[in-house]
Amino acid sequence: MTSARDALKREAAMTAVAMVEDGMVVGLGTGSTAAFAIEGLIDRVRDGLRIVAIPTSERSAKQARDGGIELTDFAHQIKIDLTIDGADEITQGSLDLIKGLGGALLREKIVAAVSERLIIIADEPKLVSRLGGTVAVPVETVPFGWETTAARLTKLGARPVLRKVRDGTAFRTDGGNLILDCNFGVIANPGQLEQDLSATIGVVETGLFIGMATTALVATPTGILRLDR
Repeated sequence: MTSARDALKREAAMTAVAMVEDGMVVGLGTGSTAAFAIEGLIDRVRDGLRIVAIPTSERSAKQARDGGIELTDFAHQIKIDLTIDGADEITQGSLDLIKGLGGALLREKIVAAVSERLIIIADEPKLVSRLGGTVAVPVETVPFGWETTAARLTKLGARPVLRKVRDGTAFRTDGGNLILDCNFGVIANPGQLEQDLSATIGVVETGLFIGMATTALVATPTGILRLDR
């Protein structure tokens, strides 16, 4: 049974899918909302839409491949026309984001960085006035010496927690790295924090996506709210 929240996520996803045009290179995000978008693209491809796609995770790649979407990679395409992805928090106005609760933040940022347009799809609770108030910032780190990386992040004001899976072992990204979920509370200066985190030894990437989203499609009970940067 589809929940009301899932119905809103699907509505946002379908609005984004309608923006995809024939011949595009499309970035495929990761997460529950992005999965709805991939479903919609599969339907459009079956109806004759011609696209190639670059997925941001093995999970999204499998869903797309199984549905008949042609996949490509950066050896063949160095630019992406449009990427559809979700977010864990979206700031009104700037459209700065926290992403990575799905564990694919590194690949998501690589794809976002070469996308002409990054379309973020979400339901209304993800829309916030300031980042950090509802979710921690995922920080991807190399496994070697991660404890020392955590100590350095603590000095930046974080309360880092090693992400684990149900059996109690450490969560591993598709690239084999670890994630430290870093609670900073409400973030006064997300851009500066992103720079400070990225400069920390042991950090591979952060879940702060600053100035990357071009449009957010936020599903509300009264319809889709479109926000453009």
